[in-house]
Amino acid sequence: MAAAAPSGTPPLIDIAGLKVRRGRGAGAFTLEVTRFRAGAGDRIAIIGPSGSGKSTFLDILALTLAPDEAERFRLGVIDAGALWQAGDSGELADLRAQGIGYVLQTGGLLGFLSARDNARLPLRLLGRPVKAADILLERLDVARIADRKPASLSIGQRQRVAIARALAHRPPIVLADEPTASLDAANAAEAMRLLTSTAAELGCCVILVTHDEKLAADTGFDPVFCRPGSDAAASSLERA
Repeated sequence: MAAAAPSGTPPLIDIAGLKVRRGRGAGAFTLEVTRFRAGAGDRIAIIGPSGSGKSTFLDILALTLAPDEAERFRLGVIDAGALWQAGDSGELADLRAQGIGYVLQTGGLLGFLSARDNARLPLRLLGRPVKAADILLERLDVARIADRKPASLSIGQRQRVAIARALAHRPPIVLADEPTASLDAANAAEAMRLLTSTAAELGCCVILVTHDEKLAADTGFDPVFCRPGSDAAASSLERA
């Protein structure tokens, strides 16, 4: 784990009193985040049974799902809750593009682009030089196949390219939704090692959703449990 941020430094993520509701009627579900704070270098694993709201929480952090209520929702110095209330989709999109990297369960690479162009995409969208993506492809040992399309890569290779894409623009926050679920045990451990070691060098905060509590613990993640309430249609989580 990284050292604690200097006193007075605001956390990267600061949430309190947040609720989000999904669905209607008998299928409705509510996730309540009573408190959640995270800083640079933190590794946090969100753990809980299927349907407990883990991926919903990542959607909130990724700024793709608006909270229904939020006493406080700040990402660094930015009041994301106020941006949602104002309907400022442009500022939210800019914050998402610059401040967040995302690794999906199956990579989520664009099939019509080469692996190299997939990794370079966040930098191109931000108008930055693409060299950082090329360096990460080398580091993650996929540069030799980077001119191939995702369909011709193994699942493990696609995940490495996805990690390069998520980290290329040096986002302060990296989200990963079950990034090893499609991998065998050996490749899962290697993907987690590469994700955590590379993110640590860049000082990123990594928030991971996983069912593999042991693998998360073995790679230095602090568990945060998404706990279903007595009512199966509600869950809560907290990290002070």
